[in-house]
Amino acid sequence: MILGPKILLQLVREIKLVEGLSERELTNPEGAGFDLRLGEVYKISGKAFLGVTERHTAEVELVESYKEGESSSVTIKPGEFYLIKTIESVNMPQDITASITPRSTTYRSGIFIRTGNVPPGYCGGLNFGLKNEGPVPVTIELGARIVHIQFSEVKGGGNMYRGQWQGGRVTAKKKEVQV
Repeated sequence: MILGPKILLQLVREIKLVEGLSERELTNPEGAGFDLRLGEVYKISGKAFLGVTERHTAEVELVESYKEGESSSVTIKPGEFYLIKTIESVNMPQDITASITPRSTTYRSGIFIRTGNVPPGYCGGLNFGLKNEGPVPVTIELGARIVHIQFSEVKGGGNMYRGQWQGGRVTAKKKEVQV
């Protein structure tokens, strides 16, 4: 069952389900979840390794970061790929999971965002892949609403997240053994 705004806003107040929400989301969320905003943009480089027991992600360089009260943007050229992080962070209890979807204005502009599931027990910022698959450059302001998060109840008990990405880090500094 997808949780609606009344329950979500109560969970934001009681357990800080989502931290850093905009005033718009705190007072009048749209649909059955919250819109999350673009907070950081990273360019990746080097090489990566995804093995059975060990992994090492590519190196990252911060391109742009949201600063309250300041206006900044990033232009994504056709074919370019970036990692992005939301302004907001989550604190997932054991009985809730979340799904992230891009807002439709992103793909209407040629921008595709690669998102995933947020498991029970995960706490931290949210990171995604972003690629301009369209034919024109797209400029995105930091702080713009870019993805939508919906929360669902986990019936029958969920297992808590135990992965190494807890806290919302963007990359690994060295090769790591998977848990």
